[in-house]
Amino acid sequence: MKNRMKKILTLAVAGCMVCSLAACGNSGSGESTEEEEVTEAEPAEEEGTEVDVVVEEEPDEEEGSAHAGEPVEDTGVVYKVGICNYVNDPSLEQIENAIGAELDAQGPELGVTFSYEDYSFNGQGDQTNLNSIGAQLVAEDVDIIVAIATPTALVMQNATADTDIPVVFSAVSDPVGSDLVASMDEPGGSITGTSDALATEDIFDIILALDPDVTNVGLLYDSSQDSSTQAIADAKAYLDEAGITYTEKTGTTTDDLSLAADSLIASGCEVVFTPTDNTVQVAEPSIYQKFIDAGVKHYCGADSFALVGAFCGYGVDYENLGTMTADMVIDILFGEQDPATTPVMTFDNGKASINTDTCEALGLDYDEISETIAPLCTAVEPLTTSTSFDEE
Repeated sequence: MKNRMKKILTLAVAGCMVCSLAACGNSGSGESTEEEEVTEAEPAEEEGTEVDVVVEEEPDEEEGSAHAGEPVEDTGVVYKVGICNYVNDPSLEQIENAIGAELDAQGPELGVTFSYEDYSFNGQGDQTNLNSIGAQLVAEDVDIIVAIATPTALVMQNATADTDIPVVFSAVSDPVGSDLVASMDEPGGSITGTSDALATEDIFDIILALDPDVTNVGLLYDSSQDSSTQAIADAKAYLDEAGITYTEKTGTTTDDLSLAADSLIASGCEVVFTPTDNTVQVAEPSIYQKFIDAGVKHYCGADSFALVGAFCGYGVDYENLGTMTADMVIDILFGEQDPATTPVMTFDNGKASINTDTCEALGLDYDEISETIAPLCTAVEPLTTSTSFDEE
């Protein structure tokens, strides 16, 4: 990109100046002589960028650190960060908000500006929208793109194929199976990111801890969602080994999934499992009451499902996932990491979120539920039905 090398060179000059100050200053006192100030100003003027970086206070700061440290004087460097979210989903919105918060926090400490608000979009779950957003971000010549959820990542990967714009994805459940990366350890291209891969066996251990005599499990998902493919395969393998019958229903719209929920209930399913499936998450407010009325617990692969009515959501901490995604973005922008060799980051899947409204409606006691599953989780938290985590 036309501005990226200039930015990197500018920061490199600033880094060299910091080293010079550390070597020639008054033994880390944070002060410099008048002669030293003249020496600093001349190379900055030649580079044509404001680089009066007041970094003498931290001469020993680790190279390339994108985290701890005192704010430094603004270098005038602006990084344009494109962000594309897939759909209005509380968990995905948590990620997006955490990314923005981390970029805002790290910018002053690094003496740069991360500009993202003018380059943030939501595809509303529509492929045409995503394609248009990808083309727009490329035309805007952004320095990097953050793609939230698997469908978004696939579109952004394609949109940037003939550019040098790196892509960092977030909340991609199966990066290898989706053909986004060659492997989790060596992505091999210009894209890497963070995964919310679901530990399916763990959530079924929770199901059997609460319902040890279950005989028929419903599997509800959108077969066109790549994020569901591996988790459903893992669920079937688990149930086959346990000798438990399962009934499988899919849908691609809320209306489809509402009918699918009716079918699962009619088939006698005692519990229903859904992985990190965005289509079902959007439909959850329309179907959770059906399951409550039938006495069926709905277990899902993210806390956002529990927020909007499902009995249990089990998976990663999405706020933390967003923060780590932003840190990866910063490391790539500052040249510390190459997407091709930066491993995809995975997280502990140990948090269970229980909707206490649904728990009560099912005639269950939250304290007993929590006590039963606590040994199987790193955390158990109560939620009440809401439209967003901010309102909860």
